Amino acid sequence: MRAGELAQSDLDARAGEILALVRDAAQPGAAAPVDLDAHHALARHAAARGAVLLKNQDELLPLAAGTRVAVIGDFAQTPRYQGAGSSAVNPTRLDSVLDLVGDSGLELVSFAPGFRRNGAPDPELRRAAVDAARGADVVLLFLGLDEIAESEGIDRSHLSLHTVQTELLSEVAAVNPAVVVVLSAGGVVEVPWLDRCGALVHGYLAGQAGAGGLLDVLTGAVDASGRLAETVPLRLADTPTADTFPALQRTAEYREGLYVGYRYYTSAGVPVAFPFGFGLSYTTFAYGDVVADTEQVSVTVTNTGQRTGAEVVQVYVHRETPGVHRPDRELKGFARVELAPGESTTVTVPLGERAFRHFDVGTGAWQVEQGRYTVLVGSHVDDVRASVSVDVTGTMPAAAPDPALPSYASAAVRGVSDAEFAALLGRPVPSATWSGPLGPNDALDRLADARSPLARLAHRVLSSRKDRAEAKGTPDLNILFLLNMPFRAIAKMTNGMVSAEMVDGIVRIVNGHFFSGAGATVRAWVRNSRANRRTARELRDGV
Repeated sequence: MRAGELAQSDLDARAGEILALVRDAAQPGAAAPVDLDAHHALARHAAARGAVLLKNQDELLPLAAGTRVAVIGDFAQTPRYQGAGSSAVNPTRLDSVLDLVGDSGLELVSFAPGFRRNGAPDPELRRAAVDAARGADVVLLFLGLDEIAESEGIDRSHLSLHTVQTELLSEVAAVNPAVVVVLSAGGVVEVPWLDRCGALVHGYLAGQAGAGGLLDVLTGAVDASGRLAETVPLRLADTPTADTFPALQRTAEYREGLYVGYRYYTSAGVPVAFPFGFGLSYTTFAYGDVVADTEQVSVTVTNTGQRTGAEVVQVYVHRETPGVHRPDRELKGFARVELAPGESTTVTVPLGERAFRHFDVGTGAWQVEQGRYTVLVGSHVDDVRASVSVDVTGTMPAAAPDPALPSYASAAVRGVSDAEFAALLGRPVPSATWSGPLGPNDALDRLADARSPLARLAHRVLSSRKDRAEAKGTPDLNILFLLNMPFRAIAKMTNGMVSAEMVDGIVRIVNGHFFSGAGATVRAWVRNSRANRRTARELRDGV
């Protein structure tokens, strides 16, 4: 334990040093050196703090020094450490679990990739992984979503891991039940397989030093203190948007209104796999009495366990007085506190009028309804440890619920009718049907239905390239982005070469008006070229 505490304090100190360098670099004329090792240490520190311990049956974690582990899973060898598209960066270096496990105090007895990343069945890989699991004290099984499963520009169509991964988990657990699953994914996944593992850690996309940060958590060098910033539903069908996403027509409809994420599950009473704000620790915490007014809330927190650890105190507000429809509870603040065994501290979280206000459509401004509110304090949205009521003067009297919005008043926002959704919008619901000519807001994938044969040919070329890449197991994300981006994005992604006016001409060509569209595009190109040259001269001359 002492070694873990020292490691944590060293990381905290190094993080402080890096932040000081950043502040110094912001000073005029400053030329702070770039310490790549220090930045890598900070990345590891952040990855460890961000990992969320979701299950820890019989205190399987943390793993003691000398534990004989079998490392299984392609993600342990080739980490999925970042997203795709505009989020992609070039790391200064990239760690993998296989690189670092030997320095973690654990004894690596075997490694097996276990599965193909793209979900293609490979019985030989699976057999080798099961054999590897037999000879270990604990199996570290690295699962996750591959690069094509989630990306900007597309909606996920499911929340599942590839079947080859969950089947591998079942077979590994059958020969060695001491399985720790470590997830790599940018978001949530369904966990119907949760009973087949002893522990579950969600590492998300942990960055270039994520492997080291995960090992720090697995071995207890750093306390597990990450908390979920989203709800993990039991099934995709339980989500408030299951009926409308992914959107396959011209429009995307947010019929859930205010009931996004935990605001829906807590208000509608829908069971979940893991609630918003959830995360386990290697120690335990007790909450004392809460003191609150309209400006702040304070609570005493005590580490009642045997290890130094961190708790994230979360503050939610619930309106007791009837009024306009709003979620049952809403997060209004949180604070992270690190405590030694037996140590106590008072945590204070500011509130203020923002904690109680809502946007009032009638006045077109933020307002606070007069009435009584409950301030809830706990470790996650469904674990309220203490609460206190406060009376709020407000800026307006409490309003009656809108009779035209019964579903929103009750949080029954699955299957909201067109009439009620129109009442929420304040205007008729736009038609979602693909019809008529294409517009600048339509995706390039709609070229398949364009009137222009040239446009349809372009779509066939792009689609064939996408299909060939996926067949090889190396998806071409650039093609995927192109097919899913709107025509108007052409003007944003060509560094000034194409203007919005030129896009309008291109859309005319796509809609079968070749000559008028080509003429409009050429004229817009001339104007755009002149404007670009003028801008270049002004920049050169300092105008």
